[in-house]
Amino acid sequence: MSNTTRNASGMVTLDSPWPFPATVERLCTAITAAGYHVFARVDHAANAAQAGLALRPTELVLLGNPRSGTELMLDQQQVGLDLPSKILVWQDDQDTVRLTYNTAAWLTQRHTLRESGSQAAVALETALAQVCDQVIQPDDQHQ
Repeated sequence: MSNTTRNASGMVTLDSPWPFPATVERLCTAITAAGYHVFARVDHAANAAQAGLALRPTELVLLGNPRSGTELMLDQQQVGLDLPSKILVWQDDQDTVRLTYNTAAWLTQRHTLRESGSQAAVALETALAQVCDQVIQPDDQHQ
């Protein structure tokens, strides 16, 4: 099934069994189903093509909801620099489609979050993990 890695830089990456376009669409559907908003989709590969450069499929999906973001900013307002939350869908040089997002520990450390902010960051990471897990499920398990 999927491979999940956590790195020292505070990122979680999961492999998707789906082709790139299907992964992005499933992600947007799962985000909405989880009660979050898709604020924007940034197609880095299309932007690169407009600049005359080639980039493997890479799309950044910005998501969130006012409650979770505000809880973080009430602790340390500058955390707004990293909001809305983001999930990057990208295809590597072996054609594996991947989803990557930031960890709660990274947000907590970067912004020196106190207990309430740290708890909100953990809740956010849990939501991102659930959304990504939903994306990579086989169709018979996808809700």
